[in-house]
Amino acid sequence: MAFWEEKTLTEMTDEEWESLCDGCARCCMIKLEDEDDGTVYHTGLVCQLLDIERCRCTRYPERHVLVPDCIEFDTDLAARLKWLPTSCAYRRIAEGRPLSWWHPLVSGSDESVHDAGISVRDRVIPVQLVHEDEFEDHIVDWVET
Repeated sequence: MAFWEEKTLTEMTDEEWESLCDGCARCCMIKLEDEDDGTVYHTGLVCQLLDIERCRCTRYPERHVLVPDCIEFDTDLAARLKWLPTSCAYRRIAEGRPLSWWHPLVSGSDESVHDAGISVRDRVIPVQLVHEDEFEDHIVDWVET
């Protein structure tokens, strides 16, 4: 039995926890929250530290220092953050659902998340290319939450 099928998120080692990241980079998308009703909208803009082709952070160990609003993701947040995509492995495990067929731990390939159209590859642009006043113009509806 695979570790993600027999352990809770809190029981996982750091290595197991990190391996759950499927490399979709949807968590790196800039999100906007409606102040009136709390609705969170994903934009087609991503953090300036994201390597869009690889869908990985270029400065992962120091990301929280370099980008102060980068979320310090933990087991509690995996269960509470409703803006996490339904495809997110952390959310799926927290909700008692299995990993998807395209997840690299299941498929054996880091490319399967891209082949399945789950990642942000070829769908986003770096946030620094857009003025903050234009963020709303980049709201997307292809992220299922």
